Amino acid sequence: MNAAVVWFKRDLRVSDHAPLAAAQAADAAVGLYVIEPEWLASPEFDAQHLDFALRCVAALRRDLAARGLPLLVRVGTLPQVLDAVRREFAFTRLLSHEETGPGWSWDRDRAVARWCRGHGVHWQEWPQTGVVRRLRTRAGWAARWQARMDAPLLPKPATLSGARLEIADLPTLAAPGVTAHDRALPAAGEAAAQALLADFLAGRGRDYPRALSSPLTAPQGCSRLSPHLAFGTLSMRQVHQATEQAVRATPDPVLARSLRAFAGRLRWHCHFMQKLEDEPAIERRHFARACDGLRPGDVEGGGAPFGEREYALFEAWCAGRTGYPMVDACMRQLRATGWLNFRMRAMLVSFAAYHLWLHWREPGLFLARQFLDFEPGIHWSQMQMQSGTTGINTLRIYSPAKQARDHDPDARHVRRWVPEFGTPDYPAPIVDERAALALAKQRLFALRATPQAREEADAVQLRHGSRRSGLPPSGSRPRRAGGGSRSATPLQQELFR
Repeated sequence: MNAAVVWFKRDLRVSDHAPLAAAQAADAAVGLYVIEPEWLASPEFDAQHLDFALRCVAALRRDLAARGLPLLVRVGTLPQVLDAVRREFAFTRLLSHEETGPGWSWDRDRAVARWCRGHGVHWQEWPQTGVVRRLRTRAGWAARWQARMDAPLLPKPATLSGARLEIADLPTLAAPGVTAHDRALPAAGEAAAQALLADFLAGRGRDYPRALSSPLTAPQGCSRLSPHLAFGTLSMRQVHQATEQAVRATPDPVLARSLRAFAGRLRWHCHFMQKLEDEPAIERRHFARACDGLRPGDVEGGGAPFGEREYALFEAWCAGRTGYPMVDACMRQLRATGWLNFRMRAMLVSFAAYHLWLHWREPGLFLARQFLDFEPGIHWSQMQMQSGTTGINTLRIYSPAKQARDHDPDARHVRRWVPEFGTPDYPAPIVDERAALALAKQRLFALRATPQAREEADAVQLRHGSRRSGLPPSGSRPRRAGGGSRSATPLQQELFR
């Protein structure tokens, strides 16, 4: 008998779902979602992630039930869960999407592959983004992304031959021992994602290019689709095609231009994920190994862990008590809501990396727990890019004072999230900005002038750099000293963003 299990991971939807479409050919099938102890124990995990996932799973279970497919939800390590499911349902095929995730997910997939080989189960995977597995070269990558995004969407299956199995109630957060959180989560599930996308494309995205940078306007002006892309209640292909269709259909030229800008940014999503797919070690190690030991906390690079001073700086940054109002307001907003616009995220990382001179790993883990939309490939690529350790990207050092002047000139955002601002209860700055940035510049200029750094930049660009076909430039290797140009270096150009 052709019996299949559709293994849902971060693809919690019924439309444009290749494994689900393939299950229509099965004589009998079930869906499976597993709450994995390895995920819950990972340093990037937060209770809000499981809470949102379970809400998406609840909606998915209803959608699948309407099509005749039961969805099993289990807690446990994958090989053990598969053993238990196979005792109830003798499946011969395992159908799933590919996943680009942290190290524990790579280990999990290898264990699943071994289990399948040992039990005579054929495991078939499909890509669900523009990420290319076992990519040999970035040449032509953008064209492949475009071809995937333009391919026809897979319709929702009308009916499926579901196996008759007993379906238990969905577990609560307490079932796997997860402590509750106090954030108010956005609406979850595929229908909520589709409604959010439609609202953005119909007019909410009209001011997108102007609204996306300020924490005052970004919550409304940005698409807010990132949690849905992270948990897969929408596919990137659905967002891409709906956006292109909206651009063609709207009579409003301002909306059309704004949506074109949004469409351009969609291309970066998979570009950054591809980096982690190609080099999984970047969640722990520098892209440019010339940066090893550059900052305290670089344990993977052979350096020393945080000392007492670094821990004090790190804890003040985490708490939103740095004495820099824009930094503190953004950190407190993020901790309270699970979301922050991109420019302010970059400012938080820049402040930790340059003002506080902290290695990116511990700040990155803290931020991963705060972001509801945590996407490993994007996250770790950006942590290194904003910390200046890729070796190829323009160095970006954000001035908190300039960000406040440009994006919160009346201090409305600061006063909302830092009510003690301007009172004796607000702390003095924990570092002197002028001295901290002078030291950061001195160290970075010296590092990037070394032969090792220059050689590595070429290798990193070859392996991970974007190509001109279909993607905007991502920043380039800094101009070498003495190269004949009198223009400012990228570091000088970007110093006060």
